[in-house]
Amino acid sequence: MIKRALSVTREADFAAWYQSVIAEADLAEESGVRGCMVIRPWGYGIWERIQRLLDDRIKATGHENCYFPLFIPLSYFEKEAEHVEGFAKEMAVVTHHRLIADGRGGLVPDPAAKLEEPLVVRPTSETVIGVAFARWVQSWRDLPVLINQWANVVRWEMRTRMFLRTSEFLWQEGHTAHATADEAREETLKMLEVYREFAETCLALPVVAGEKPENERFPGAVATYSIEAMMQDGKALQAGTSHFLGNNFASAQNIRFQNAEGQLELANTTSWGVSTRMIGGVIMVHGDDDGLRVPPRIAPWQVVIVPMLRDTPEDAALIDYCKGLQADLARQSALGEPVRALLDLKPAKAATKRWGWVKKGAPVIVEVGGRDMAGGNVSVIRRDRLYQDGGKLDSAVVAKADFVGDVTTLLEGIQTALHTEATDRLKANIAPVEDWSGVEAMFAPTASGTDRPGWADVRWSKPTGAALDKVVERLKALKLTIRNAPIGQTGDDHGPCIFTGDPAVERVLIGRSY
Repeated sequence: MIKRALSVTREADFAAWYQSVIAEADLAEESGVRGCMVIRPWGYGIWERIQRLLDDRIKATGHENCYFPLFIPLSYFEKEAEHVEGFAKEMAVVTHHRLIADGRGGLVPDPAAKLEEPLVVRPTSETVIGVAFARWVQSWRDLPVLINQWANVVRWEMRTRMFLRTSEFLWQEGHTAHATADEAREETLKMLEVYREFAETCLALPVVAGEKPENERFPGAVATYSIEAMMQDGKALQAGTSHFLGNNFASAQNIRFQNAEGQLELANTTSWGVSTRMIGGVIMVHGDDDGLRVPPRIAPWQVVIVPMLRDTPEDAALIDYCKGLQADLARQSALGEPVRALLDLKPAKAATKRWGWVKKGAPVIVEVGGRDMAGGNVSVIRRDRLYQDGGKLDSAVVAKADFVGDVTTLLEGIQTALHTEATDRLKANIAPVEDWSGVEAMFAPTASGTDRPGWADVRWSKPTGAALDKVVERLKALKLTIRNAPIGQTGDDHGPCIFTGDPAVERVLIGRSY
């Protein structure tokens, strides 16, 4: 039996395993405020990599970064009834601007400091940005407006889980305004593709891009699209969304422009975003029973060098040898950037540091002892495949020069291997199902009490109104939701919808989700 670095396995308790990875990898910790987390340096370093790589892609499509206030007047939300209804239960509201002593050693809001109008702590920024767009857009020459902001938002969640569903989280939110609905729809799908490519290329996260059903649309949107990733327990994670808002928000916020013929028209707007939830997806797609495995593109440190120090005079020479290795690696490039190598000189035993980096998921761990130095070698551990057949730690001794020369291929190979492994799992766990009894059988509890992983691929007639409500209730009884209708369908499958019996117009994926 292999002795794993974590005390709980994925098979035994996936939820407890997830929390264990976060703790043991030093990703985040509780903050003292329910639903809010302290993101520790390794976790925030991964977020910084996500920011940098995604920000480059967003700017390459013509968008500019800006910043809007954290506090939004409640009246801004009230202008768009469907939007405020969709967020009302999640809003945190500021009503006072000063505290006073309560006479018992505590503090209370000062009744004399009540705000004239309550301020909502930003749950999303369509309303406040819409007001700005109304000022900025006067003529067709002012369009399109293409902006993005990196910010924090607050949605007062009742059941929280770090990275996946927190009361405060970090994200980017893009907002655009266009002269026509066609241009806005094109923008919506363009940014969905940016997210899809980013998830696949940088996070090694295979996703399915598609349109959400009517009941899953963003409040106030005409259409919502998502990328859906499959976790190792078979559940879906909505990893990013892109919304075509039509002129709903433009009407509420008076975003009008004079067209080339001199007539006033309403603009068409979009919004789209991804968040720190992506880190939760990376954990649950790539993690194993020894901790996290970070794809090299988003790893703060791609190679970690651990010298085997022994508190002897020879340590100085060994450190110099390792510094030379670090410098040699920094001169190499992998995945389009210089290799990021860290020399770990913390005062701890080498084995402790090795397993610490295993749990953090550093892509490559290099151990160097006196014997390695004497032979001009290094000992290399690939985090994506930690053990040899038989359970022995897979640590390969290679010449230092060969390792440096091969590091580009090594890191690119790890990135590809993680993506391939996750893609094979995704494909293997999507099953076509032709009727409702097949859905019930697929998601029935197993003899062990665990759910069968995966999603069902079913025919769908796109019911609306009361007919859709019945479908939602039927799915809810099995704790299922419709994830999306994958983009790129041919529409050739015209069999009956498994819910209504009407002719299907597309296929959708259904499953359990986070």
